[in-house]
Amino acid sequence: MRTEYDIIVVGGGHAGCEAAAAAANLGSRTLLISMDMSKFASMSCNPAVGGVAKGQIVREIDALGGQMGRITDLTTIQFRMLNRSKGAAMWSPRAQCDKAEFSAEWRRTLENTWRLYLWQDSVTEMIFENECTDSEGVTPTPTNDTTARPRVVGVRTQMGVEFRARAVVLTAGTFLEGVMHCGLNRAEGGRAGDAASYGVTASLVKMGFEVDRMKTGTPARLDARTIDFDALEPQYGDTEPSKFSFMPDTEPVKNQLPCFLVYTSTEVHDELRKGFDHSPMFTGVIQGRGPRYCPSIEDKLRTFADKEQHQLFLEPEGRGTNEYYLNGFSSSLPFEVQVAALQKIKGLEDVHIYRAGYAIEYDYFPPTQLHHTLETKLVDNLYFAGQINGTTGYEEAAAQGLMAGINAHLKLTGRDPFVLRRDEAYIGVLIDDLVTKGVDEPYRMFTSRAEHRILLRQDNADLRLTPRAFEIGLATAKRMDICEQKKSQVESLISYLRGRSITPSEIQDYLISVDQTPLTQGRKLFDLVLRNNVTIRGLADHFPKLARYIKREGFTAEAIEEAEIQIKYRGYIEREQYIADKLRRLENIAIPDGFDYHSLQSLTIEARQKLTKIRPATIGQASRISGVSPADINVLLVYFGR
Repeated sequence: MRTEYDIIVVGGGHAGCEAAAAAANLGSRTLLISMDMSKFASMSCNPAVGGVAKGQIVREIDALGGQMGRITDLTTIQFRMLNRSKGAAMWSPRAQCDKAEFSAEWRRTLENTWRLYLWQDSVTEMIFENECTDSEGVTPTPTNDTTARPRVVGVRTQMGVEFRARAVVLTAGTFLEGVMHCGLNRAEGGRAGDAASYGVTASLVKMGFEVDRMKTGTPARLDARTIDFDALEPQYGDTEPSKFSFMPDTEPVKNQLPCFLVYTSTEVHDELRKGFDHSPMFTGVIQGRGPRYCPSIEDKLRTFADKEQHQLFLEPEGRGTNEYYLNGFSSSLPFEVQVAALQKIKGLEDVHIYRAGYAIEYDYFPPTQLHHTLETKLVDNLYFAGQINGTTGYEEAAAQGLMAGINAHLKLTGRDPFVLRRDEAYIGVLIDDLVTKGVDEPYRMFTSRAEHRILLRQDNADLRLTPRAFEIGLATAKRMDICEQKKSQVESLISYLRGRSITPSEIQDYLISVDQTPLTQGRKLFDLVLRNNVTIRGLADHFPKLARYIKREGFTAEAIEEAEIQIKYRGYIEREQYIADKLRRLENIAIPDGFDYHSLQSLTIEARQKLTKIRPATIGQASRISGVSPADINVLLVYFGR
């Protein structure tokens, strides 16, 4: 038993698990400290992974060699590809998971990861070196002298154990000073059944970190034995489900379980409003900011007061449990109000609940205090990831954890940092938004946040990111071979379609069946794929030569879909890539660390203040900071030389 490690990861949620696995797989001796080893990557809220933009993030995590996609595939109970009716940039995979199995599979993964060690305990204090504080106990902004800069060297736990490490990744989720609210009742805790964590915030505030409060919530859990499912509208998974991982080690789900659509009504709303006088949100008890795009049911009634009903989703939490999650009904209203309102919903007239919904407030650290590697600017070798950076969602947390674990290892081994650009990955958009823009509410990823989303599709995450992950050693040789095989198949299939012509008589029936104008002369197969509703599979069904070619070459379903997308969206992709390349020039103009913006009087006062606080690394990052105008960017361009 050792107490010294290369990297310590604090917190066993989605961020912590990815961080620990990545650091260990890269070669660092890693310790993961969790308050409860039976709840690794616990699905504290809805039992699902993916969704709009979030599904793209999970595929990126998998492409980089992370674990979330694989573990999701192993525990999926329903799979749906969202937004199939829209363009490929909007396609987003989403899976309902077996909640208990998801956490159990994560534990099996962690316990079988070489160089990764586990410890069950609560961290109460961070240990630092070079703690030079002023008379008020606040650490001043560090200089460029790295030898004098404070750095983290370990942690102390509630059980009195001191662990030392060369780097620490903090992924405390909602546990720092966590307080749960149900009506006017409150209890300390990080989630139902788990204690809050104390001491870490005080350690960081002492070092000069800014801290604030945020809020999130969860709905009541329902007993399936007391639900009239015959009165509800079922929602089934895809008839031909896909999966998240690009590796062949997992398979699409079989024997899917249905979800159900549920609707509120004016009677439900009337019951809910009876509890507004005892709502911790409306009475000012809760001060933290909640998620705009995942509001509580009482928030919905206040914001959309004229709506007579709201759609909800009843989701199973696993194959071996009667517990159901009512998505869209998060609430911190009194228990009796929640029950009375639920029993006004069609199908839930006799419902019994396992536990009431509640809201939770917790500490977070504004992410403008971080570099793009997720290392803190105030303390060397200390990394933040997950909800303590002001995000919400398992996927956003896991992505940050993966990147923090990677960069902690790379820094300790003297290698260049691993930072993804906005035109490379949704993960790059996520981290850049956090670091340069900050947050004023829990951050959730959407496709609209990515200005280059046609480049950042879920289907090509491996082609974009696996080569980069292979360079740093996280993606295996097997994964890289599979990626290169897919790329080769896509190129070969596109080349074949460009060179093969088809006569009108060979394809007329198919074109008519998909509402397309019949041919008057021979055309290349490539040109036909450009048409709406025409697919490569459809062409193969009516053109035996293409079918034989696909079978002979052994093209995978993913390669065929990728080729089709590249053909249909070629013009959009090329235009987006041109714009991205043009904007990238600003990312290549570096700003020296510690530059004195106050020396540039041509900058506006607000720009000087914002740039000094956030300290962007490039002109491109500076251009995305709120309060920094195009005129300010021109000043910087002139000063640093176009």
